[in-house]
Amino acid sequence: MILFLKVFFTEFIAEMGDKTQLMLIALMSKYKLKDIILGTAAAILVLNGLAVLAGGLVSEFVPEWLIKNIAALAFLYFAASTISDGDEEKEENGSSKIKFAPLAVFCTFFVAELGDKTQLTAITFGANEGMGAALIVWIGCSLGLFAADILGMLIGYLLKSKTPDGLLNTLAFVIFSIFGVYTLYQGLKLISSSVCRIPVLLILIAVVVVFAGLCAFLFVRRKKKKGKNTGNE
Repeated sequence: MILFLKVFFTEFIAEMGDKTQLMLIALMSKYKLKDIILGTAAAILVLNGLAVLAGGLVSEFVPEWLIKNIAALAFLYFAASTISDGDEEKEENGSSKIKFAPLAVFCTFFVAELGDKTQLTAITFGANEGMGAALIVWIGCSLGLFAADILGMLIGYLLKSKTPDGLLNTLAFVIFSIFGVYTLYQGLKLISSSVCRIPVLLILIAVVVVFAGLCAFLFVRRKKKKGKNTGNE
């Protein structure tokens, strides 16, 4: 019991204020709460299982620069999609257009959390306690991480229900854009230091300019589409 509590609270504290917790707030603008809970819970169980039982084999075999750049692209994609989605999340029958939403949340959370300090915490506990305590460490790490992330989900849910229309989408766009650009910067630095020398800042600026142009295009298209729909009514 002492080991479980130690692992639980260590993982809980390590996750507080982390990027994935903020990411879950942003995801509330795109998916239903139950889909986020399912996707996040599955990703946490898989990630901590890999960390505790395999000792971080994923982090060893997959280059860190690749993980960072995949995560950056995922963040930027979600930032752009908050613009293009607009008022189109629901079909005529009121159901979400997005299929397999838990899977989308799973993949996003998995990539964002891969190699994070919470996973390293799970690896450390797994190595220190040995295979005999692997199950306790896995459960403790998973519950601690999920307890911290559920706070992010609840905050996102309250913001979604209490804030004016469009405000949460704007918040999601800002969060995903910041995470995307910063994570891309980290990934480019890792490529420059471990693979080959590249002009990190120039590439980063170029990507930001292209991303800004794409977002502007999506915003204008959404406004025109909304104007046409209003005119037809």
